[in-house]
Amino acid sequence: MRRGRKAFLTGPWIITALVVAVAGVGVGLYWFQPWKLWQDETVEEALPEAAVTSAPPAARSAPPTGPRTLARGDLISHEHATSGSVRLVELADGSRVVRLENLDTSNGPDLRVWLTDAPVKEGTAGWRVFDDGEYVSLGRLKGNKGSQNYVLPDDVDPARYTSVSIWCDRFDVSFGAAELARV
Repeated sequence: MRRGRKAFLTGPWIITALVVAVAGVGVGLYWFQPWKLWQDETVEEALPEAAVTSAPPAARSAPPTGPRTLARGDLISHEHATSGSVRLVELADGSRVVRLENLDTSNGPDLRVWLTDAPVKEGTAGWRVFDDGEYVSLGRLKGNKGSQNYVLPDDVDPARYTSVSIWCDRFDVSFGAAELARV
């Protein structure tokens, strides 16, 4: 009786193996989201007149002036090719925003904009340093291309932070970063 090979190919374990393989592919696709490498999202925002903040206008001590750049820097590449510039801007009402200008990086899963106290290092040495110290997540990256604004919470002292990172929270790696030089 030669049922061995046929039973081997149609047995319940082969169905289980196929179900596990399909589930593994599904989890892998969700986790890595490879299609994002071919999808660009461009966001073009103007510098806001005033940011929405939690403090009432009367609580601000500075008189209104025009937008003023407090710090700036150029993005360097880390895990993915990244270019553009970053400005820390104080608006007329005293609120502050981190502004990414002419950003060009890869799209990816769970990208964030972080204001950090970490030094910006070239190459692979800089990929994973930004979560070692203090950082403030300013939210999800709105688009992997273009110019966009991220409001700083009122309780954040920008003088305590020296860099901005485009951070992939899923894989704990920097796509690119800029060291902020005070103006």
